[in-house]
Amino acid sequence: MSEIARNDETTHGNYRIEVEGSDRPAELTWQARGEARIVDHTFTPPAARGKGIAFKLVEAVVADARAQGFTIVPQCPYVAAQFRKHPEWADVRAQIES
Repeated sequence: MSEIARNDETTHGNYRIEVEGSDRPAELTWQARGEARIVDHTFTPPAARGKGIAFKLVEAVVADARAQGFTIVPQCPYVAAQFRKHPEWADVRAQIES
């Protein structure tokens, strides 16, 4: 698995991992809302699903939230499910509604 690439355009951005054998990377996208990032989409190429790639992208945004001081609105169903499974991430979950 490749290294996670981060793209931060201030108002939006993404986290990406190149996937061997696929012309499209795995990706997590976000939109800014004040001090929060609304994580609105994750994608993993079909042949690479079930290998924990999307989870690694979520872990990266959670780590960056802690390091950079933003919070996360888990709007994407996959990300919301991961937040439910990981109560230890509550410190970076935004208190605003999506």
